[in-house]
Amino acid sequence: MKTFKYIILLAIVSFLCACSNSDDGNNQNLNQFNSGICNNIFGLKAVYWDGSHSQPTPLAQIPTIVNPGQQFIHSQYPALGFTMPQGYTAIELWDPQTSALGVNVVRDDGNVVWRYIPSAPLQGQVAIADIVDFEINQIKAVHGVTEIGTIICDEDFQSNEFGFPTSFSSRLVTFGNFTAQLIVQTHFMPSLGNTFMSVTLASGPSAEFDGLVMETYLPLHWQLLVISDDVRDSDLDGTPDNQDAAPFNPNVQ
Repeated sequence: MKTFKYIILLAIVSFLCACSNSDDGNNQNLNQFNSGICNNIFGLKAVYWDGSHSQPTPLAQIPTIVNPGQQFIHSQYPALGFTMPQGYTAIELWDPQTSALGVNVVRDDGNVVWRYIPSAPLQGQVAIADIVDFEINQIKAVHGVTEIGTIICDEDFQSNEFGFPTSFSSRLVTFGNFTAQLIVQTHFMPSLGNTFMSVTLASGPSAEFDGLVMETYLPLHWQLLVISDDVRDSDLDGTPDNQDAAPFNPNVQ
């Protein structure tokens, strides 16, 4: 369980250090933001990419769901829970044999997917490139795209966290009319002979991707962080409690 908690922490901690303290207290500069680590992107796509890599962004307010829909709580790990936008369905992922768990959040038309796997053990030392290829090929199949596609941004590096090999790999890719951002981390534990992986993937129509960042991807991600009044939305009206004139009345914001 300690290993599992550590992997969850690594998977969600990036955004805690990625936001700048904007004096104006709003997100007016997001559409003009240029990525500091990928020259090919700007706007909300760049905010999402840089934030996922613990880089400063002009994101100054907690992204919240503006049209709250159903709630999801994982049956095996209640800490994995959040509110989805209306028109989305959560598909629980759980393998009792390996204790791998996660969730796929899919828009009802099937064109938008947010996939989060905080922990999945794999036997042996598995190359992170194989996991990246699997995830990319899988999401292309979901969207019915067969063409190779184009890598817009990518990052790869390795380290030695707590005495065992850790790898990080990310891709921003386009294929057909779709765009996907993929973040994969792996941690090989020689004493167990297993590779533990975490995956966060967000995909959707390229024409909608920037809007989806603020409407879906970031609000889902932020709900996985430590819940405080900056994030908690008790009445599910899309306004955080500390900004809500009546935090328990959905008719008043």
